Amino acid sequence: MPTTSEKLLNILLVEDDEVDVMNVQRAFRKNNICNPLWVAANGEEALAALRGSGIPRDRRLVLLDLNMPRMNGIEFLRELRADPELGLTPVVVLTTSDDDRDRVDAYHLNVAGYILKPVTFVSFVEAMATLNKYWSLVEMP
Repeated sequence: MPTTSEKLLNILLVEDDEVDVMNVQRAFRKNNICNPLWVAANGEEALAALRGSGIPRDRRLVLLDLNMPRMNGIEFLRELRADPELGLTPVVVLTTSDDDRDRVDAYHLNVAGYILKPVTFVSFVEAMATLNKYWSLVEMP
């Protein structure tokens, strides 16, 4: 039987909006989600974090915004999937983009899910609770 620490996911939130970062952190607290959460402000920072030694290499999940400066989410996904060390990292898109092209591009780059950011905080908390239930059931690499 796996221990609690073996079930913890190392989550990297790739998000440039401080309010959205705070909303994710608050939603995690509200739902008692105790997975470690790291934050990168753009795709370049996220790749550096994933390639560096700061985030444990096992049981990782990326929560990815698409609309960011420097390297947007789709560019990040292309780079991530091309990297032999990181290519299988599970990614869930968490974005305001309801653009069909973004959704299609993201799924072509093998995202595990595409979630539109809820407008209200209550809905945001519910979305994070659902996502937490999902990743606690799914077998992660």
